[in-house]
Amino acid sequence: MADRRFIVGIDLGTTNSVLAFVDTAAEIDADTPSVQLLAVPQLVKPGEVAARDRLPSFVYLPAAGEMSAAGLELPWGRAERVVGELARARGAEVPGRVVASAKSWLCSVGADPTGPILPWGAPDDVPRLSPLDASAAYLAHLRAAWDASMPAPLAEQEIHLAVPASFDAVARDLTKRAAEAAGMEIVHLIEEPQAAFYAWLASTQGGWRRDVRVGDVVLVCDVGGGTTDLSLVAVGEERGELVLERKAVGDHILLGGDNMDLALAHAVRTRLASAGTALDEWQFRGLTHGARDAKEKLLASEGVAKAPVVVLGRSRRVVGGAVRTDVTRGEVEAALVDGFFPVVGPDAQPQVARRIGLQEIGLPYAADPAITRHVAAFVARHRDVAPAGVSAVLFNGGVMKASLLRRRMVEVLERWRGGAGGLRVLAGAHPDLAVAEGAATYGLARRGRGVRIRGGTARAYYVGVETAAPAVPGVAPPVKAICLAPFGMEEGSEVDLPDAEFGLVVGVPAEFRFFGSSVRRTDRPGTVVEGWAPGELEELPPLEASLAGTGDAGRAVPVHLRAHVTELGTLELWCVARDGARRWKIEFNVRQAS
Repeated sequence: MADRRFIVGIDLGTTNSVLAFVDTAAEIDADTPSVQLLAVPQLVKPGEVAARDRLPSFVYLPAAGEMSAAGLELPWGRAERVVGELARARGAEVPGRVVASAKSWLCSVGADPTGPILPWGAPDDVPRLSPLDASAAYLAHLRAAWDASMPAPLAEQEIHLAVPASFDAVARDLTKRAAEAAGMEIVHLIEEPQAAFYAWLASTQGGWRRDVRVGDVVLVCDVGGGTTDLSLVAVGEERGELVLERKAVGDHILLGGDNMDLALAHAVRTRLASAGTALDEWQFRGLTHGARDAKEKLLASEGVAKAPVVVLGRSRRVVGGAVRTDVTRGEVEAALVDGFFPVVGPDAQPQVARRIGLQEIGLPYAADPAITRHVAAFVARHRDVAPAGVSAVLFNGGVMKASLLRRRMVEVLERWRGGAGGLRVLAGAHPDLAVAEGAATYGLARRGRGVRIRGGTARAYYVGVETAAPAVPGVAPPVKAICLAPFGMEEGSEVDLPDAEFGLVVGVPAEFRFFGSSVRRTDRPGTVVEGWAPGELEELPPLEASLAGTGDAGRAVPVHLRAHVTELGTLELWCVARDGARRWKIEFNVRQAS
């Protein structure tokens, strides 16, 4: 890959997608690499094309005959689907025909992300896309924009694609499949908070060593359109040089700008209802899209007092066919600051909602909208990394562009430190663009041009082994967890556990249980965990498989274990028989249904 001229970073975002690149043919300063953004041509109105540094992650599915072929022309040909700015704008007018938040659905366990399910809840006459296909559509648009303007095809460049640090193996695999479907067969994945940190490193023009010191623990607080992604980066020292190491990542929290749009829309809907104007569910979806635009305008400028919203009408209760109203700054502050960033103590925990027996299939949204409580729980869970609390914070994501929200988060973090002050806010990179720019910077660092953040696997991984015990009525045999990959195990590396032997059931269907942990960071390969405490290990979706075993059906074949962390960040478990000639592979990124 070192011979590829361009190093490309892509942020496949919930709300916006961005492509940045470094031209290695130009002179490069490792401290201040010249990272450029690709201006992406896209439809902004039917028949009108403009280039933007962001491609809104929306797909509009027009009705038959709605748009002429001329209205879909792009510099590289006629668009098969409306992607980008025009698609986003149509969301407020025809919400039932707009695919949004496809990225969040890639990690859904209640619905098949490879099936045609979006727009979710759309009328029967609207065609559907899978979250996988929608993600591929955004990436295909970026590829076409690149190929139309750059000297060499995108597929031939070194591509680094960012994913949430909390994405599980399935979601990471689906992201890679979307890239392959878009014509990018070889991509390297990087965690979004790490990419944001690389962008900050580049933005300091080599001065980052003056902004952090040995012993610092930096909280990367990345709140985007669909997720809250948290990481801790520690600053250490080796041979007199500062080193950076990603020490912890948070759980996958479906909480972000989408939730805030809904909260704001509910507030406006309630106000309208109290004035005698009722909106049906179809109109409410349009109001949610409109609230997103109003929110961004109000948060972008503290001098703006209100922003207009128009909701198209289809109900007889709406006079004039449309509802026109304003979203006020007071509504934004009440709904977002106090609702999502309340002042809480350092021991706060996210509230757990009471579970209802029957639930609508959909995304597993966080039950508690208070981002500050999720941050408190994350920092408390990793007190061994930051015993004195975090000493610096790096904000990222579209939500954290708002100075109002950053100030509240800093206020809360300062309170946790006892109000002594000294919390440093690392600033410099643009929250909307940092992930793509940082992904490209990371690619440069991989070539030895710049500092590397040490990372590896974001969790420790374990396989469950059934304990040999006498049968007891109503009591299942206890399960031990064997550590296969320790926290921070580098991608592409392999570990062998030759000293422990286990019985592998072959020839008949059997269930394999796997576990992950973001808190047991000192376990080594082969560590046996028994009787773990709640929250210490998280069980991953089990895998049911029938492994081939001629003449051994139903028997337990003696094997030892070998684990391999792939470049994708997933784990392969190899079971090797005593003779070494027979091997069976089990992958974490295979769904139970497959």
